[in-house]
Formats: sequence, structure tokens, C-alpha cells
Amino acid sequence: MGLNGWIDAASWGAFGILALGMAAVHRHASKLPPLPEEAPDSEAAVCLCIPARDEAAEIRRAVESWIAQDHAALKILVIDDGSRDGTTGILAELAAAHPARLRVIRNDTLPAGWLGKNHALDLASRQPEALEAPWLLFADADVQASPDLLRRALAFAEARPTDILALLFSVDVGGFWERLSLPAFVAGIFSMVQPHKVPDPKHWSFCGIGAFTLVRRKAYDAVGGHAAAPMEAVDDMMLARRVKQAGFVNRLAQGGPDLHLRVYHGFGELAHGLRKNMAAFPAWWLLPLLLPMLVALYLSPLWLPFAGHPVLALIVWLSVPALTGDANQRLSGQPLDPVWALWPANALLLLAGVGWAFWDRLRGVNTWRGRQVRIR
Repeated sequence: MGLNGWIDAASWGAFGILALGMAAVHRHASKLPPLPEEAPDSEAAVCLCIPARDEAAEIRRAVESWIAQDHAALKILVIDDGSRDGTTGILAELAAAHPARLRVIRNDTLPAGWLGKNHALDLASRQPEALEAPWLLFADADVQASPDLLRRALAFAEARPTDILALLFSVDVGGFWERLSLPAFVAGIFSMVQPHKVPDPKHWSFCGIGAFTLVRRKAYDAVGGHAAAPMEAVDDMMLARRVKQAGFVNRLAQGGPDLHLRVYHGFGELAHGLRKNMAAFPAWWLLPLLLPMLVALYLSPLWLPFAGHPVLALIVWLSVPALTGDANQRLSGQPLDPVWALWPANALLLLAGVGWAFWDRLRGVNTWRGRQVRIR
């Protein structure tokens, strides 16, 4: 096969991969079950465990939203994991104002062999409030929830066999790079996870989400909790995987727009977040091979016309924003954002985050929230 043949094969291959991914996003997004609109309050006690490190920008609004939950049997534990900004003062003020619902534990020591978030959640899970509750809820420190969200999530979980329930969130965005990247990231979850297959014990699909993972205490203990995987960077997904593999029932449902958060602020934080997650990729030595392929896919609308396929380029260019909008409309109710038409620019974010992750793995470290941890 000559050069033109290879170019043609690469063009159709790139189009085929993108078309399959987009079809999966559309199909799986339509299968995401909603929470009930109305639900009676459950008597089941829930202990919410929140790890917090340098979260001053978002933590007040986040914790206040959980304090305002109308589920009566809710206790909140926040582990202030060595924060160096204003997080400690904010949490002290909130705990003083709401002592019956919120308790804050300051932790300044990270033992060897642990990632900070995993250690914080393990510490929370061993507190009296958590040990007494039949349900544990894990949520990040920047997540905000409507007052009835937990009550509705419990009703969903208790109406059908459920041992670990993840809720998919909507994203709050600020600047250009957040608007461009984060909605596409959330939509991309549907290309990897099939919501209707997550509960199927014979199917590989599983899902845990850092914004909201509700797990039965007995299931959490059965798999050893966070202590069983202290260095797992993608702790939410891997906890769900271990729980499902142990024979428990995993489910995924729609949380947004009643569950929402601003994940990152600007390009730098986006690259840092991608770096941290990709550094956890088990086959990290493949990153130098995967990165050029991913960048080529993102840039395909730019090079496909020069390969003799301008129509394919136009289809891809227009379809990605449309499907991003479809998925995010379901989760957030927000209209299409014209910035999404510039989606190939996300290749720059991939280069920064994935390239950085590979460099970290060569050095044998993972870095997050100012901590550098040896991973080999």
C-alpha cells in the first residue's frame, strides 16, 4: 500500500474511532436513569466523608449545601488534610455554627505508602459517626448539592438492590479553558461507561464518582475500604470496581444539575488534574504511543481536508459540539456554548497533562495539592 493508501486508511480510521465514540456518548447518555423527583425521607443514617486540602475557594459553599440537606439522619465529617490556605478557618467557623451535624478533624501527617485523599477518607471512615452509619457517602470538597439531593438518592438506592451508587454531576465553568474542556470531559464519561450495564453483574461496566459515591458500610468493609488500595489515584472508580467484583450491586444515576461543582480553575489546574489521573494509568509506558494518537484524533478536523476528506472533517467538527451539548443538556440544562466549536484546541491540554504524567512516572512520583508521593 502506497503513501496515499496509508493516508486514506488513517483518515477513515480516525473518522471511525470518533464516530464510534460519539455514537456511544449519544446512546449511553440516553440510558442514564434520573433520581425520583419526590421521595419520602429515609430513616437510614448516612455519614458524609469529605477530604479537604487547600479548598478555600469552594469549600464554604460546598459544605453549607450539605449542612442544608433535608435528610435528618446525616452526619458530616471533613478531614482538613494539612490545608495551608484559608480552608482551616472556614471549616472551624462552620463547625462552630453547626456542631450537631458537622465535625472537622485536622490531619497533618501523611503516612508512607498513602495518597493524601485515600488516607483522609480512610481516617474519616474509622470515626464513630461513620462506624455507626449503614451508609457512607464520599464527596469532594468542591461539590454542591440541592437540599433534597441526598433524600432522593437514598430513595433511589433503597427502591432497588444497590450497594454502591454514583451520581453524575454537572460542571460549573468560568474561563475559556474550563468552558472548552470540562463539558466535553463529562460527556466523554459516557463513551467509557454504560449506565444501564453498571448494575449487571456479568458486565464489565462499573462507576464511582468523586463528586458523589454512596456505599453501604457492609460493602465498603467487605472490600477493605480505602485501606485496601492506599496508592490508588483514581480511588472513586476503583472502589466501585472492587465492590462490584466482590458481588455487590453498583449503579449510576443522574445527579446534575442538583449536584454540581467547579472542578478546576483555568488551564493550569486542568493540566494538573489530567496529569494526576494519567499518572495512575497502569500501562503508563504506553503514554508516548497513545498521546500522538489522541492528539491526531483531536486535530482531525484540521488535517482531514488535506488528506482529501473535507466532508469527514466537517462532520466530525460539527458532531462533537452537538453531542457534547446533548449530554450536558441532560445534566445541567445549559444551552450550547459556541466555544465548543473550538474543541480541537483540547489537544494542547492533552499534550501538557499527559506529557507531564509520563515525566512523573519516569521519575516514579505522583503530585497533587502540593504533595509529591513516590509510586514505585
